[in-house]
Amino acid sequence: MAEKFERHRQPWNAAEIQKLHTLAKKGMALKAIAKALTRSEESVKDRAKADGLSIAKLR
Repeated sequence: MAEKFERHRQPWNAAEIQKLHTLAKKGMALKAIAKALTRSEESVKDRAKADGLSIAKLR
């Protein structure tokens, strides 16, 4: 079963956005970034798309 996130629909703060940008530039996978930010993968994906970031896809 997938992990549950308690922070449902919380707004992004500046520190989280900065961390997202840093982790995405390092080439981390979506799942790892979501866990580091304690947010859902969908939330991270949406925010990255809004900011024009590309998240690495692991194969």
